[in-house]
Amino acid sequence: MNIFLTYDYELFFGEHSGSAQKCMLEPTQELMRLCEGNDVKMTFFVDVGYLIQAEKYSELSDELTEVKAQIGEMISKGHDVQLHIHPHWEKSTWDGKWTFGTAEHYKLSDFSKEDAADIVRKYKSYLENLIGRKVNVFRAGGWCIQPFEHLEEAFKETGIQIDSTVIPGDFLETASYAVDFRESPMKSKYRFQSDVLLEEENGDFLEYPIGNLRYSPLFYWRLYALGRLFPKQHKMVGDGQFLSQGGRKKRKLTQFTIGHVSSDGYYASKLDAALNKYENLQFEDLIVIGHPKGNTEYSIRKLKEFIEKHRNKHQFISFQQVV
Repeated sequence: MNIFLTYDYELFFGEHSGSAQKCMLEPTQELMRLCEGNDVKMTFFVDVGYLIQAEKYSELSDELTEVKAQIGEMISKGHDVQLHIHPHWEKSTWDGKWTFGTAEHYKLSDFSKEDAADIVRKYKSYLENLIGRKVNVFRAGGWCIQPFEHLEEAFKETGIQIDSTVIPGDFLETASYAVDFRESPMKSKYRFQSDVLLEEENGDFLEYPIGNLRYSPLFYWRLYALGRLFPKQHKMVGDGQFLSQGGRKKRKLTQFTIGHVSSDGYYASKLDAALNKYENLQFEDLIVIGHPKGNTEYSIRKLKEFIEKHRNKHQFISFQQVV
């Protein structure tokens, strides 16, 4: 099986963004060290809006230089760099801290079709100029890729061929988020055209869905309990705050939910279970999502164990290797 370890390379978007050092630079170095000598390639979905906005503020120049250097290091070490868009950066400002325009501009669909297309063009061009090659794989910020017809022409025009946003069965609707993947095909990958949930054999685009699992409330009670009992092992390295997801936390603590397969924090304890599920389904691919900011001592240990256990039977590859 092809196992894709994918990471959204970004800050936090709540009241406090956190620092590039703790959310991106330090944890990404740890992830890349984990790959050395293991024939493991990762895919980093770079939040390009942050880079573009940071260019406007001279006091962020040193930080930006370090981040760009690390993106170059990703490429030089054989990892993949692809496009991640959080469009609220268009309405965000820096005054000693980031103030985000998430309330009304978190999704590309919050912009007109023309403005959304301009954002896709601008962000894709910036990233390609930075890394010196074309990118053609996309992941939507906050998983907000619907309605896809809003983006279809922009994707065609700019040559985006692959999406990896959908989490089959997931649902999240708040003031900022609009995610409804409950009708997604449960497949390793599938082609689509104007609707990211509708498989079309001759569609222009290819969806690689993020892996999913059914989580019990007990999983989340354990997560919160372990965080309090063993904070050193379970505290995230990222030093920011998440954007609110409404009542999602309460739902997770009281009912079974569908969620992503992730290497973040305590989710990393489920990597083996996810692989077993996808092997039983006879799928060719498993997409794991993570965020460097979500690293913990525990998650790094579990990810290391997962790689060492499965590297001889399965391939840990990047999207660049299949495009």
